[in-house]
Amino acid sequence: MRFLIAVLWLASAGSGIAVAEAVPLPRPRPPIWIEPQSFREAAGPDFDSAGVTSEPTECDKRILAIAVTEPLPRLVGPDACGGSDMLRLMAALRPDGTRIEIKPVPALRCEFAESVAAWLRDEAAPRVDKLGAPLRTVETFDDFECRGRNRVVGAKLSEHGKGNAVDVRSFVLADGRSIGLTDISVAKDFRDGIRDSACHRFTTVLGPGADAQHESHIHLDLIERTQGYRMCQWDVREPAKTEVAAQVPLPPPRPAVPVAR
Repeated sequence: MRFLIAVLWLASAGSGIAVAEAVPLPRPRPPIWIEPQSFREAAGPDFDSAGVTSEPTECDKRILAIAVTEPLPRLVGPDACGGSDMLRLMAALRPDGTRIEIKPVPALRCEFAESVAAWLRDEAAPRVDKLGAPLRTVETFDDFECRGRNRVVGAKLSEHGKGNAVDVRSFVLADGRSIGLTDISVAKDFRDGIRDSACHRFTTVLGPGADAQHESHIHLDLIERTQGYRMCQWDVREPAKTEVAAQVPLPPPRPAVPVAR
């Protein structure tokens, strides 16, 4: 055990006497993630080396019709973090082939990326068109990351750790406007429509009102729950109403009282 030598000064006969005392240091904090000692530990018990192949999956083939992607190798991390069939979702493609860029480019599992691209192409983009300019870029906040939920040490593995979640901050239009999904100054009916479409497409949608971690962005994932349970927690808020003091007319002046003489 490590010790810290503490020096204590004691008053004795008018002079200071230094006395050394061994004080144990606090134990070091355990690491957030326990590093695996081998590939087998990192890959997890469900890893099947026979299934490793460079051939594209059916999802890899389908997604190319609606998105621009870059395949990734199997991602392996501690505590079952990572996954196979991972890719970088660089852009969604509108029916006319126009790109909707996604920045920073998220790393996602293919089936989830397919849902994100389809949502942007078929539901979000047509709603943005009604604002007067097409959707050009989607700004993300977080994607694949080995961590517990809400970054709490010891918490259950987040869907971000499986490549099954992405956080979206804003939409950038072709005319340069940035539309924040949690910006209360953006038209409420537009934000209502985006929320409803997201809650229909994804099994988890978290935004303002869900918790303190989701006040400035929207979390989307496709976690599978028992009996198909879905979670939609996004309060589409409005600006606080400003009370205006009403002008109350003064009462008419009282008639003059005649003075007795």
